[in-house]
Amino acid sequence: MENGKILVVEDQDAMRESLMIAFRDEGYVVEGVASGEDAIQKLNNHNVYDLVVTDLKMKKIDGLEVLKAAKAVNPSTEVVLITAYGTISTAVQAIRDGAYDYVTKPFRHQEILKVATKAFEKKRLKDRVRYLEGEIRDKYKFEGIVGNSNAMLEVLKITSQVCRTESTILVTGESGTGKELIARAIHYNSLRKECPFIVINCGALPENLQESELFGHMRGAFTGAIKDKVGLFLQAQKGTILLDEIGETSPSTQVKLLRFLQDGEIRPVGGNKAIYVDARIIAATNENLEKAVELGKFRKDLFYRINVIRIHLPPLRERREDIPLLVDFFLEKILEKLKKGKRVFSKESMRTLMSYDWPGNIRELQNIIERVVTLSKNEIINVDELPLPVEEFTGLNLDPLENKKRKSFIVATLAEQEKNAIVEALNKYGGNQTKVSQLLGISTTTLWRKIKKYRIKPQHEISDTIDI
Repeated sequence: MENGKILVVEDQDAMRESLMIAFRDEGYVVEGVASGEDAIQKLNNHNVYDLVVTDLKMKKIDGLEVLKAAKAVNPSTEVVLITAYGTISTAVQAIRDGAYDYVTKPFRHQEILKVATKAFEKKRLKDRVRYLEGEIRDKYKFEGIVGNSNAMLEVLKITSQVCRTESTILVTGESGTGKELIARAIHYNSLRKECPFIVINCGALPENLQESELFGHMRGAFTGAIKDKVGLFLQAQKGTILLDEIGETSPSTQVKLLRFLQDGEIRPVGGNKAIYVDARIIAATNENLEKAVELGKFRKDLFYRINVIRIHLPPLRERREDIPLLVDFFLEKILEKLKKGKRVFSKESMRTLMSYDWPGNIRELQNIIERVVTLSKNEIINVDELPLPVEEFTGLNLDPLENKKRKSFIVATLAEQEKNAIVEALNKYGGNQTKVSQLLGISTTTLWRKIKKYRIKPQHEISDTIDI
């Protein structure tokens, strides 16, 4: 491992120096000490080593104590012991305590270099596994679900309570609210986290293929079934299954899902033998399943089976106070992804983002931010750079009592919306540009520019003074 850092602990000066030279010749960064006391002092001074090579028998503090200290400071540090023939049993015990390996005196440099190489390979693999585990935890831990509104705090509270249970969960909410993220958080914080997490988009499966995809089929079960197929349920053995858009399942598939929830068994298409599957079900939907039950589109008994614990995700328009947090969260991720420099949303653009209704919810917000960051060349992102739909006036920041008036502004083009909004606001505040700009969430300079652009002739004299 090139440039790996090694600490050599050896009380014999000649042996220590020869080892250090051999390791340096291989490209390692090497430090050496003559006693166990000095080694522990270096370890406790926050020096990080990839490998510690230590003599087993030393005065006062021996190699076993050095091993314990190294592992206490950094569990990923590998330790190789140098031992005489008479102390091999002690070295073997040290391996049980966490040492990587040992070499016996006398030895050739090639022998210990080979052991060191293998120790570094093991450490590299361990570090990689630890990194990937950290990535999973960071991606799906609850802190990754952004929001501190009362509605989201309630969602997180329920989610944390159900992780360690085996209860069936129903996650509801509009498209784009983060239902799959909640399901992943439940799985990766559950006792099943080491086993598969299988996502099944029921709405994307044609009705005639649903049963085959979910439960598998036997060769010859239907035209085209030229060999046995393992279904997604069996692939999720010991893990968790997310049935997304469960309301889109066919009546025959619903019957099989009900049987699985009742006794844990599936039967492949064309098969005569039931197969037991140990998997937890999380269902998700953006439909009103109660209404679907009333209309006869969804089985009542299946609904009762999946509706054990319900987690409802509110739409973004009902948790507007979370928008600044979400913007910061996505902005950081997107800037890193696109290798872009610093970007900041202006106060006016942030007010615009908070006033928009977000029919596509969090997914739409994320896409808008990525598009803006991709196209903008300015550090500060202004209102006119926000690619919001024509149906919403992007500069408007009206209170709820003004919503009906706002809808009257929706005309053929964005330009007409802007002009009508500015005219009405100017008339409302007697031409006071400061108040108008505050209402619309734009700067007075931008307002003046738009008045000039649209050749607006207000009923009242335009001013930029503030009434006290």
